[in-house]
Amino acid sequence: MPIKIPKTLPAYEALTGENVFVMTEERAKKQDIRPLKVIIANLMPTTVDTEIQLLRLLGNSPLQVDITLLRMGSHESRNAPPGHLERFYVSSKKAMKERYDGLIITGAPVETLAFEDVDYWEELAGVMAYSRDNVFSTMHICWGAQAGLYYHYGVPKILLPHKLFGVFAHNINDRNTPLFRGFDDIFLAPQSRHTESSPSVIRAVGALAARSATPCGSPFIITARGEREIYVTGHLEYDVLTLDKEYRRDLSLGKPINVPQNYYTGDDPSRQPVVRWRAHAHLFFLNWLNYIYQETPFDLMEL
Repeated sequence: MPIKIPKTLPAYEALTGENVFVMTEERAKKQDIRPLKVIIANLMPTTVDTEIQLLRLLGNSPLQVDITLLRMGSHESRNAPPGHLERFYVSSKKAMKERYDGLIITGAPVETLAFEDVDYWEELAGVMAYSRDNVFSTMHICWGAQAGLYYHYGVPKILLPHKLFGVFAHNINDRNTPLFRGFDDIFLAPQSRHTESSPSVIRAVGALAARSATPCGSPFIITARGEREIYVTGHLEYDVLTLDKEYRRDLSLGKPINVPQNYYTGDDPSRQPVVRWRAHAHLFFLNWLNYIYQETPFDLMEL
């Protein structure tokens, strides 16, 4: 089964061109099933690229997934195409009148700011508070993971001496989660961040379980309340050129930036990147959707 998105959303044409199974709202209405309701709080400046990346992964399952896109009304985006947010996104006020099987909160380029200094922090905090009782499972990604850990558990973020940037090996600390069904013992995933949540504080919070980490112990996937809260500190959703675009953007702005590790052929930025995380990315999101499908109430009012 496909994801259900408007045919006029730019991601529709891009994904159908990749042979990802997407469905229009008109066709979905003819199917006598309850789709999973997944809402995406897209905080990334690369609005359309992030939509495509996440929808590509959510569309790779036998389940029908009804997608809602959420915007922060307290933040004025300077990067989305004109009229795009108004046409395809809903406000948090409207979104919080519904209940959802799943919520994804993306990263955002605000990690060096204090959480409370982010202009939409109060609004995002309201969404996270709402999610506790009205969303079955919430996935927080990168800065979204740090924000969720801070809001729900008071876990601070700490500044890294150098940006963690590239494609890194990750270990599985605990296989006792459906998220890792079919995973290899070591898998690769992109990282792109200046900060991290304190590993020692995470270990001290009894409600949190660090399920996966880099070999040096930096947490990668953390869960709470079973898999109802998932914190992913990296970017399994990234496509082949995302790190390349970030690298060349920072170079053009004169920012200090190292070549992303383990990414380009021979670590040479004049050569093509090599994708070595795609299969695990698809498997992770498929496992998440299957977990939701098996565990969420048929009637979301029973959450």
